[in-house]
Amino acid sequence: MPEFHGLPSGVGRRVVVIASRFNEPVVKKLVDGAMEALVKYGVVFEDIDVIWVPGAWELPLVARWLLATERYDGIVAVGAVIRGDTAHFEYIAGEASRGLAAASAESETPIGFGVLTCDTDEQAEARAGGAHGNKGFDAAVATLEMIDLYNRLAPDDED
Repeated sequence: MPEFHGLPSGVGRRVVVIASRFNEPVVKKLVDGAMEALVKYGVVFEDIDVIWVPGAWELPLVARWLLATERYDGIVAVGAVIRGDTAHFEYIAGEASRGLAAASAESETPIGFGVLTCDTDEQAEARAGGAHGNKGFDAAVATLEMIDLYNRLAPDDED
């Protein structure tokens, strides 16, 4: 039985990082992690764009705009939604994740999900370069793996 998996190969790839400005000190660390991963795995620094949006709510719309340009092989979306005293957290976190998943599926373009959905600031810090690693880095690696996997699974057009 053949097995397939993608490799985090960024050589020759063009990637965009979309970042939410809300909770910017945490999100900046996620952006830095994503950039580190992309460069580490071969994406040329000049082939990485970073676009800041007001909050996680705006991530799916901007992802769709960028996908329509067909400029990018993949997207890394990063943000931090931290629970407060109202139901606002559930709406923002849920719709951001659903919107990004739908944009990725409809375009057949990988979107790495590096949007933290945490109960506390401390949990967010731990996932933005602290004890739990950097989820921006992880999302960028997943994006590169999915780009490579898609290319491995895509049918040859040489028939």
